[in-house]
Amino acid sequence: MQYTRLGSSGLKVSRIALGCMSFGDTSSGFNQWALGSDDAQPFFQQAVELGITFWDTANVYSLGTSEEIVGRAIRTYSRREDIVLATKVHFPMHPGPGGSGLSRKAIMENIDASLRRLGTDYVDLYQIHRFDPNTPVEETMEALHDVVKAGKARYIGASAMWAWQFSKMQFTADLNGWTRFISMQDEYNLIMREEEREMFGLLADSGVGSIPFSPLAKGRVCRPWGQTTARMDVDPVGKRYDQDADAPIVDAVQRVAEARGVPMAQVALAWVLSKPVVSAPIVGPTKLHHLTDAVAALDLVLTDDEVTALEEHYVPHIPRSF
Repeated sequence: MQYTRLGSSGLKVSRIALGCMSFGDTSSGFNQWALGSDDAQPFFQQAVELGITFWDTANVYSLGTSEEIVGRAIRTYSRREDIVLATKVHFPMHPGPGGSGLSRKAIMENIDASLRRLGTDYVDLYQIHRFDPNTPVEETMEALHDVVKAGKARYIGASAMWAWQFSKMQFTADLNGWTRFISMQDEYNLIMREEEREMFGLLADSGVGSIPFSPLAKGRVCRPWGQTTARMDVDPVGKRYDQDADAPIVDAVQRVAEARGVPMAQVALAWVLSKPVVSAPIVGPTKLHHLTDAVAALDLVLTDDEVTALEEHYVPHIPRSF
C-alpha cells in the first residue's frame, strides 16, 4: 500500500479508500445491492490486510446502518487510531427540521447521531455531502468549525458542487478564521472528466486533495461495452454511463488491459491515480477481487501512448451529481 497526505494537510491516508456505500441493511430501501453485516465482514478484514486505512461512509448510506457496520468492523479488525474514518452529512435522515441540509441544527444533530452509530468519539473527516443553497454559507462553516473545536471531527471535507460554491465556502472560512476544507469528494473517471475543467485547478491551487467517487464509472469501464451486472441494471446512478458515445473509451480500456495482461479495472484506476490532484480514489467493493485489483493499480504506470488512447475519445458531459 502507498500512503499520502490528504491535500496539503498533515492527514496521512492510504492511496485507496474503502467506500462503504455497499454495506448496509437493504430493508432501509436505500439500495438493493447492499451487503449486510455478515457479508460485509470479509471486505473489512481484507482492507486491513491490504493496508487500506482510509474508510469512507455517510449517514444516509442505508439510513445509518452502513455507519453501524463500519463502526463494528473497526472494533473487530483494527484499532480506532489506525483507521482514518470519514462520514458525511446533508441528505435526509428524517423529516424533522434537523433531519437534512447544512443548518447548524442539522450539522450538530447529525454529527452526534453518526458518532453514536459509529461507536466512536470522533471522525477524522466530516464531509458535507452536497452544497445547501437554503442555508447561509456562514452558518454552515461556523457550525463545522465548532464541530472540529468540540473534538468531534479532526478535519472537514466537501463533495460534489460547483467550483464557485466551494470557493465561496473556503473564502468564508478564511475570512472568519474558521476551519477550511482539506478534501473534495467529486465524481471523476474516464467517462466523466468535467472536474478537470471545473474543480481541479482550484483544488491544486488551494492545496485541497481530491478523493474521487465512482472512479470506475460504476463498473462501466471494468468490462467490455454492452456487458452488464445485476447492480448496473437497477442502479439509477449507473445509468449515467450508458451513453453510446462513451463506448470507444471502454474499448480503449479493454485494449490496453489485454495488451498488459491485467483486468480493465486496474487500467482505469491507474489512470485516475496518475492525476496529481487525486489523493485517494474511493473504491466500493462488492467482490473480494475489487480491492486486490485496486491495490494492484498503484503499481501500474501507464505510458504516454496508453494515456492518449484512453483519453482521446472523451466527449463533454453535464455534471449530474450537484
